[in-house]
Amino acid sequence: MNDESAMARHKAHVSDGDFEIYASHHGTGDGRYMGSLRVIGKSDRKILFPFDGAPQIGPFATPAEAREAAVEYGRMIIAVDRAVPEE
Repeated sequence: MNDESAMARHKAHVSDGDFEIYASHHGTGDGRYMGSLRVIGKSDRKILFPFDGAPQIGPFATPAEAREAAVEYGRMIIAVDRAVPEE
């Protein structure tokens, strides 16, 4: 099972009427941490992030920093989608 599907079973870090943000982290092997992110549109279950060519989130010194950065990046993805929704 991959990290993305595991996140979908956990409670969303951010959930509103339109979107859910699932954020986590994973270690890099050198003592640093990368953020993991999944952003889903609630109405159509469309995955907004990750996408092909999506940027990596990190590295960071702590797991908390990596998760927080992932949540903030998710909020930015949602703001962009609300400003310029796909048709």
